[in-house]
Amino acid sequence: MDTPESTDDDARYRALCSHDARFDGRFFTAVTSTGIYCRPVCRVRTPRRENCRFFEHAAQAEQAGFRPCLRCRPELAPLQRHWSTEDARNILVQQATQWLDNPQNWPGAIEGGATVARLASRLGVSDRHLRRIFEDRLGVSPLQYLLTRKLLAAKQMLADTALPISQIALASGFASLRRFNAAFGDHYSLSPSQMRRQPPSTTGHGDSTPVQLFWRPPFDAAALLRFLAERQLPGIENAQPEAPLSLQRTARVESGGSMHTGWFSARFDLDAHRLWLQVSDSLLPVLPAVIWRVRALFDLDAHPQAINSVLHADFPEGDGLRVPGCFDGFELAVRAILGQQITVAAARTLAIRLTGRLGETITTPHPPLHRLFPTAQALASVSANTLGELGIVRQRQEALISLARAVLEGSLVLNAHADVRTTTQTLQALPGIGPWTAQYIAMRALRWPDAWPEGDAALIKALGIEGRGRAATLEAGRQSTAWRPWRSYAAIRAWAGTFDLSIPTSGVPTP
Repeated sequence: MDTPESTDDDARYRALCSHDARFDGRFFTAVTSTGIYCRPVCRVRTPRRENCRFFEHAAQAEQAGFRPCLRCRPELAPLQRHWSTEDARNILVQQATQWLDNPQNWPGAIEGGATVARLASRLGVSDRHLRRIFEDRLGVSPLQYLLTRKLLAAKQMLADTALPISQIALASGFASLRRFNAAFGDHYSLSPSQMRRQPPSTTGHGDSTPVQLFWRPPFDAAALLRFLAERQLPGIENAQPEAPLSLQRTARVESGGSMHTGWFSARFDLDAHRLWLQVSDSLLPVLPAVIWRVRALFDLDAHPQAINSVLHADFPEGDGLRVPGCFDGFELAVRAILGQQITVAAARTLAIRLTGRLGETITTPHPPLHRLFPTAQALASVSANTLGELGIVRQRQEALISLARAVLEGSLVLNAHADVRTTTQTLQALPGIGPWTAQYIAMRALRWPDAWPEGDAALIKALGIEGRGRAATLEAGRQSTAWRPWRSYAAIRAWAGTFDLSIPTSGVPTP
């Protein structure tokens, strides 16, 4: 009699035979006859069923002694994101793996498990309990999971950039070239130079070979780019929602106490479910961090099948819609505050003025890109009178300055690792920030899939609730539980299908 595990593996084998991109990153296939593990979209000859083993994470395959395929390149697969509202152990593993996936948490991490201890403290559990949960759920330790993520990031840089190997070692979080070489040898029985084969050529000025990022279909990239194009700031970003679908923007990334500024360009290849990402030379040393942020910006790691199983019945035309993220959480929060109670066009005008006054200039080979968004330091030190001269009302002035100071002090963290409840409470404690704005920031900056913009007229209408006011808001919140844990995606679908996003909703901040 077949066990549930064998039945699941038979389904995975059928997905492997079809090369179905919907399953990319959801599992990996290890082939016992070759010692290699692959993505389900790999185009090599399909192995025999009896030679296949299936793993949920790359770290599990590597722990079992398999090496990554050099053709399909497992490091390019969309990351797997499990969301649970019930099982505490699943929630803990989901939060831990997401934190370990972020390259900005890697520097020096391999030394003595210090990063794992920091993670356990952050999650409020002991090191021992964290290791026990990882072993129970994934079959690997947190440190083994982290090492796989770092090595795969290094493998991508070896294949797609001409960076010296010593710089790749540092960018992927290794404290020394010796440790980097040793980890490669122990894990893959190859040196980094052997893994690289032939480094890509570069002509300077950021003309290095683009790196590849993949997603699971369906994905309405044009809709996401239209959302971004309606809000883009000249000089900082340039979104093209018509063919060729693309986005260019300037960027600032802090890593290891150093600030890196530059630009990146993203171009969508819809047929291959692939995004081509090109970055300036100045951002190559922090390429893993840029990739991580770009994946969040375009919501490339979404799990459409799980989302659509909950939302398709109510939003049948929205299967390909993603939640637009952001490249920088502070920037998104500033722009959300500026957009309260006014139209998208008016909010954009205020943001342009703010950027023109406080943003830094930057030189790029792309004429549309010439300015960086203001830093928290610049906004925290500005006077209320200066903001008033830009047309920003007093309540928004206080909110912006308080936000910047909270970010500088470290009492407010605006990224996907922040605790949602604590962060939204901290935001609402600031002057001029209410529940709608806090939830909107949670949706786009904290990447919370279950954010609920309280009181939003489009969502109330989507639920078929008559009337307005507190009673309608409470009833909408009660009925929205049917969309959990994907209410952020429900909000995006309601906005896209119910309202013209260029027209503000009455009495509600503009999305």
